[in-house]
Amino acid sequence: MRIAIHGKSTGPEAQACISDLLQCLADVDAFLAISSEYKNDLAEKDFHPKIEQTFDRSDDLSNYDFIISLGGDGTILDTITFTKESELPIVGINLGRLGFLATTPREAVNEVVQKLNAGDYKIESRSLIHVDSNQGLFEPFNFGLNELTITKKETSSMIVVHTYVDGEYLNSYWADGLIISTPTGSTGYSLSSGGPLVHPTQKNFIISPVSPHNLAVRPIIVSDQSKITFEVEGRSREFMISLDSRSLTVDDTVEISVQREQFEAKLVRFGDSNYFDTLRNKLNWGLDARN
Repeated sequence: MRIAIHGKSTGPEAQACISDLLQCLADVDAFLAISSEYKNDLAEKDFHPKIEQTFDRSDDLSNYDFIISLGGDGTILDTITFTKESELPIVGINLGRLGFLATTPREAVNEVVQKLNAGDYKIESRSLIHVDSNQGLFEPFNFGLNELTITKKETSSMIVVHTYVDGEYLNSYWADGLIISTPTGSTGYSLSSGGPLVHPTQKNFIISPVSPHNLAVRPIIVSDQSKITFEVEGRSREFMISLDSRSLTVDDTVEISVQREQFEAKLVRFGDSNYFDTLRNKLNWGLDARN
């Protein structure tokens, strides 16, 4: 096997996990590489894993079999900027907290390596959101797994986001912001803003206002075959644009559109657990709050 490794966590738990992982991968004679970014972060903590081969975001990883993401869901969002068009399958080892995407506990590292080597896994495909703008925002990594968010910045006043679907006027959202989410992102910021849960196999975008002025304005689901465009205005000329965990400040001359990305993210899953199992476990569905 050819394995790439990327992560964000650098503390003692992460270091112990990496040590266990390297030993397990050595046992199956795997070829290893680590992102130069992560290797440098670990070196700052005086931890130097014995991996000589490194890679950067500009590199093509299509000659690898898997990339192991060490951290939480945010680390997986970052890892996707490495996989890009290669659609390299991502194995998420959870060193974070909730973990809707990174669902494998660090204690299962040995089992994970054995299952990868034996081909005992399944792969889930997740759609991505693609962002175009007149200012080249986020390029060349102008895609994300969860959502694009347009929000106010450094002001108590609302903004207005004029929104069009395939050129047809949808609404002018007077709100603190607007979230355009993929089905995968429906369990994130969109959910906390009153958006619906959408199964990740669905071909949709969820448009959810953040604290809208008009309480009758509710989230809406549209096809991800649509192109959604936005014009933003407000008392302040500056706004915040976020794509997954990346954020930029823009002014009111920005023109933004989103559509479905041509490639997808591939997530590795083990065992018989499924999306509904994850929802029940992570959202504590079915538990008696009195206990």
